[in-house]
Amino acid sequence: MAKFDIIAATGCPTGIAHTFMAKEALEKAAAERGLTIKVETHGQVGVENELTKSEIAGAKAVVVAADKDVQAERFAGKPMVSVGVSKALSVEAAGKLIDRALAAKGDDTVGAAADVEDEVEEKESIGHVIYKHLMNGVSHMLVFVVAGGVLTAISFLWGITSFDSTAADYNSFAAMLKIIGGIAMNLMVPVLSAYIAESIGKRPALVPGFVAGMIAIQGLPINADTGMIDAGGSGVGFGFLGGIVGGFLAGYVILLLEKAFSKIPASLNGLKAIFLYPLCSTAIVGLVMLGISGPMAAINQGMMDFLQSLGNSGPVILGLAIGCMCAFDMGGPVNKAAYATGTFLLGTALEAGVGTETYNFGTNFMAAVSAACIVPPLITTFAVVVGKKYFSQEDHDAGIVNLILGCTHITEGAIPFMTKNIWPVMPIMMLGSSIASILTIFFNVHDPAPHGGFLVLPVVENGPLWVLAILIGAVVGGILFVAFKKYDFEKNQKAAPVAKPVEAPKAAAVEAPKAEAADFVKVENVFAAEDFASRDEALSFVSNQAVKAGIASDADAVMNAFLAREAEGTTGMMEGFAIPHAKSDAITEAAVIVVKDESGVTGWDTMDGAPVNVAIALLIPGAQAGTTHLKILSKVAEALMDEDFRATVKGSTDAAEIAKTINARLV
Repeated sequence: MAKFDIIAATGCPTGIAHTFMAKEALEKAAAERGLTIKVETHGQVGVENELTKSEIAGAKAVVVAADKDVQAERFAGKPMVSVGVSKALSVEAAGKLIDRALAAKGDDTVGAAADVEDEVEEKESIGHVIYKHLMNGVSHMLVFVVAGGVLTAISFLWGITSFDSTAADYNSFAAMLKIIGGIAMNLMVPVLSAYIAESIGKRPALVPGFVAGMIAIQGLPINADTGMIDAGGSGVGFGFLGGIVGGFLAGYVILLLEKAFSKIPASLNGLKAIFLYPLCSTAIVGLVMLGISGPMAAINQGMMDFLQSLGNSGPVILGLAIGCMCAFDMGGPVNKAAYATGTFLLGTALEAGVGTETYNFGTNFMAAVSAACIVPPLITTFAVVVGKKYFSQEDHDAGIVNLILGCTHITEGAIPFMTKNIWPVMPIMMLGSSIASILTIFFNVHDPAPHGGFLVLPVVENGPLWVLAILIGAVVGGILFVAFKKYDFEKNQKAAPVAKPVEAPKAAAVEAPKAEAADFVKVENVFAAEDFASRDEALSFVSNQAVKAGIASDADAVMNAFLAREAEGTTGMMEGFAIPHAKSDAITEAAVIVVKDESGVTGWDTMDGAPVNVAIALLIPGAQAGTTHLKILSKVAEALMDEDFRATVKGSTDAAEIAKTINARLV
């Protein structure tokens, strides 16, 4: 059985793109560090590349990058880092997670397993924990929504009332499709509730979770004649929002019951699982859900009224809100909030029936959400075709693939383009999506299917206008994207000659890479006996030395670049090392400056909490960001995993020896 240095598990709510983007980034980051890795993916088709018990036992560390439940309890006792999937979408970010996992503390003993698991959980923010549970429910719910919504939409091909046996366009097959689709859509809230609960309380929470979801769609039944609670009466459901509340309630009730029943002898565990947990949890959750049905129904109606008021404010305000949310993080929490709202309104619309005001609003809202999700990848396709010379071959190929992804309502393909230049690419994507949403609402487009992109065009009312709205948004965004890439390309071309000596002969150009590898760290840029009061003082020293050495032209600009990087996440590593790095147009040539402080720099966050004794600072010209920067950074990070390297650099006071040791690892 093969052993792996690192094992990982990835999963996103939809299980379509983020899951596999994180997998690829982790695999590349591990390869850069000379580590073996196996990544288990929790996608929409289920668990793939599943980790075995022996692989888990043999791994040095674990990385969990997921916004859904991936059964992380399997890794109890192993050094582990757990984050949202969006934190592992680039090779650089994935590399940092691997470094953090390797530096984390773990205990392979059974007795310490629970404590370690608790320690890992405590490091996760409350917001991320709640989001992870919520998205576990959403990911299971989406397939029901898609299947039910599309089948219902297909039934309309025979006529908008073809399911009604009293209508002139009645068709029995269409009626059956409508029935099947309706059943799938009605399962949306119970499944959402059940799998939120399951993420919190595991399998025992499924029963109260499903019950809570059913109560959420049925409400508290009241007898119309007596005004009293009556099992034969009718109630007002509180839908999607109620399902969320019920899911969390059911999950945490199970956790409370586990504590309450912890004194029961282990020999009665079977009784707890098959009798006590389902009985007690269902009774408690059911009573609470019925008790709050009135207030929840009022809140639900208030939310519907608010959304309706946005629609009444005109297509611009509503479309702008939808477009900005869908393109803000392209498949992340904000995007999912907009999409989940759309599917909820669509479910309400289909339940209300064709021709009603609720149907018209819900299907129009869904059409606007779908348009906003389709536009970002199409923007990249337009840009790489029209402005091909401004993109790398890798970006060009990705942009072409995005044509297929965009047309099938998969937004995530645009993420790599945005992460390279969040400003101004994110606003460009948001603008393009907003234009498409606004026009979709203005054109009175109605989409009764929650997913599928252009594949569901036959059932979209005013479909040609919908396509036109999407194309306009994609073209406007594409033109702006090309304009930015053209500006960036020309700026980098002008900056490129600055980094090269004008008088350098052709022979020197051929030898440059060799010199870069052998003498990247110059002896005069190693300061082995400094004393700094703080991190900022150390970074300021490096910035000023860079100007003195002719590496940079503006110390303040370099300092700001260092601080901007620290704001994204500390560069303090472990065992007294830090690798601060600055990318700036004020830096004229790539270089490394090393500073040592034997007493240690305090106030610099590190993985192990130790003060920094050695800072290996990377200075990279803006034009080389993403190439030289990543290459050097990965080599330095890899070197820091070598105990001999750390000991030599940390123990030496000879600048020449330190420079030689680091240069040897940059080859």
